[in-house]
Amino acid sequence: MSLKPGTRLGSYEVLGQLGQGGMGEVYRARDTELDRDVALKILPQAFASDPERLARFQREAKTLATLNHPNIASIYGLESTPDGRALVMELVAGQTLGDGIRQKFEVQSSKLFSGPLSLPFKSRKRWRRPTRRASSIAT
Repeated sequence: MSLKPGTRLGSYEVLGQLGQGGMGEVYRARDTELDRDVALKILPQAFASDPERLARFQREAKTLATLNHPNIASIYGLESTPDGRALVMELVAGQTLGDGIRQKFEVQSSKLFSGPLSLPFKSRKRWRRPTRRASSIAT
C-alpha cells in the first residue's frame, strides 16, 4: 500500500514516505488536530489479514507504549484504515538506524585498515589454511 502526499488517515495527513521494511512502510504525516508531525507505520492489508503478523504488529505497539526512553520513539496510538493498520509514532529527526550503523562501521573500519586492501596486522604475508593431501590422510 503506497500512500500519496495529501492522503488522509483519520486526523493525519500524509506528507511523504520515509522508508519501508519487512513490516510495512513508514510515512511522515501531520496530525491536524494537535498540529504536530508524526510517523505513520502502515501494516499493509496483506499482512493485516495474517493473524500472526497482526499479532506481531500489535505486540510491537504495546511494547513501545510501555517504554519511555530518549532513544526510542514514543507511540501515540493505533489507527485502523480500510487497507490495514497504522501505528502512530513520534517523528524523530536524524539519520536512520541503518545509516548510523553504516557510519559507525566505516569509522571503525577506517581505524583498522590503512588502505582498501590492507590487513590490520603487522605482517602482511599471505595467510593460507594448511591443507592435507588425500594421500597423506589415507595412510
